[in-house]
Amino acid sequence: MKAVCMVPLILDDSPAFLAGLPNQLWLYDIRLVMFNPRRTYTVLLWLFLPYIFFHLLWRARKQREYLQHIDERFGRYSARSDKPLIWLHTVSVGETHAAASLVQRLQKSYPHHQLLLTHTTPTGRVASEQLYGNDVLRVYLPYDYPFAVKRFLQHFRPRIGILMETEIWVNLIHSCHTMQIPLLLLNARLSEKSAARYARYPNLTRLGLNELSAISAQSEVDAERITGLGANNVSVMGNLKFDIQPPSVMLKLGAEMRTQFGKDRKVFLLASTRAGEEVLLISMLKQVDIAYLLTVIVPRHPQRFDDVAEMLTQQGIRFQRRSENCPVAPDTQVVLGDSMGEMFAYYAACDIAFIGGSLLPFGGQNLIEACSVGKPVFIGPHTYNFAQASQLAVECGAAVRIRNSADLAQGLQNLLAHPDQLIKIGHAGLHFVRTHRGATEQALRHINYFLDSHV
Repeated sequence: MKAVCMVPLILDDSPAFLAGLPNQLWLYDIRLVMFNPRRTYTVLLWLFLPYIFFHLLWRARKQREYLQHIDERFGRYSARSDKPLIWLHTVSVGETHAAASLVQRLQKSYPHHQLLLTHTTPTGRVASEQLYGNDVLRVYLPYDYPFAVKRFLQHFRPRIGILMETEIWVNLIHSCHTMQIPLLLLNARLSEKSAARYARYPNLTRLGLNELSAISAQSEVDAERITGLGANNVSVMGNLKFDIQPPSVMLKLGAEMRTQFGKDRKVFLLASTRAGEEVLLISMLKQVDIAYLLTVIVPRHPQRFDDVAEMLTQQGIRFQRRSENCPVAPDTQVVLGDSMGEMFAYYAACDIAFIGGSLLPFGGQNLIEACSVGKPVFIGPHTYNFAQASQLAVECGAAVRIRNSADLAQGLQNLLAHPDQLIKIGHAGLHFVRTHRGATEQALRHINYFLDSHV
C-alpha cells in the first residue's frame, strides 16, 4: 500500500511547534510502501526532536516564556485535580477567547468537574489566565510523541477531550482512541488551501480524522472539505466566536481609553496587524487628510511591540505606548497598543477598525469582536482563515472589503466624512453577530452526549 505522510499533521495554519518553518522544510512528501502511516509519521517526528529545542530557544529571543514549563511539552506535570476532568485544547489567543462561552456553560453544567485548558503558545496561556484566572487548570499540550501524550493522558485522565478549531495530532488522537477517552473536534474550520494540502496525505489524514469521536464544523463548506478528506462523522455547529459577549470590564476600560485618547478626536484602530503590514499602513496614513486623526496600532504578536515602536521612530511619527497609561497628547499621531488581553477595549474605544492579517496573505483575524461592539470594519483581500464570516459580514453591510492600502485610505476618508454611514455599518455589525449565535448550544449537545455516555 502506498501512503504519504508529513510532520506534523496540522490543519489551517495553527501555531504548533513547527509553524515557524517554511512549508518546504516542514511538509515532507515522502512516499513509502508501508502498512502503518502513523508509525512513519512518528519516526519522522523523532527526526525533528533536535529542532524542537532550537525552535524554543529561537522563539525565546523575544518571548522568554518559551523557556518556561518545557517539561510539560514532554508530558510531565505537577498540576492535578481530584475532580473528574473535562479537557479543552485551545492553541493560542484566538482559540482561547473563542472558547469563553463554552467554558462558562461547562462550568455551570458540570459544577463538580474540573476544566483543564491546554495551550501551545505562551500568549494562549496568558490569555487563559486573564480570562479564567484560577477557575481552570492550564498546561501546555505535549508534543505529539507517543510517550509524551500517554504521560499527559495518564496523569490527568480526562473524561472527555475537546480540540478547538482544527488541529490533528495523530498520536494524541490514537492514544485517546485506545484509552477510550472521547475526543471531539469542535468549531472546526478548513480553508480551501489547507484542504488541497491535506488531500496530498490521504492515509494519515483519514486515519487521524476517523479516530476522533465526533467532528463539528463552523460551516457547511468546512464540513464538506473535511468530509472530502475521508472523515465520516462530520456535522455543522456554527462558529463559537459569534457567541462571545463583550465583557463589561472591557467595555468600561474602552470608555476610559477613549477619554485618554480624546473624545473629540477620530480614532482609527489597526487591530492584530502582522509583520509587513504596519509599514504599508503607516505609509497609507500619510495619504489621509483628517484633522486630529489618532491611529491605534495593536500588533498581533507581543514580541513585535518593540519592532513596531522602532518603525514608528524611524518614520518620525509621534507616538505613545498604551502601557504608559496616560492621556494622549494633542500632537500624538499614533498609540502603540502594547498590552495583552484588551482587544475588546480597543474596539470599544475606536470609531473604525481595520482587521489585520488581511492586507497581506496571512488569512485575516477575527472581525466578529469588532462587530459585536457595533464598530464599522474594514477587511483586506486575504481572509481565508475567516472566509465565511468575512463574506457574510460584507454581504450584510457590516464590513467593507478593500483591495489595498490606497483603497483603505479612500474608504477611511469617505466614512469619517459621513457619520450616518458609520452608524449604519455599526448597526449592521450588531445584527450580523446576533443572527449567527447558537454554536455553544450545539457544542454542548455533543459534549453532553459523549460525557454522559462515558460516565
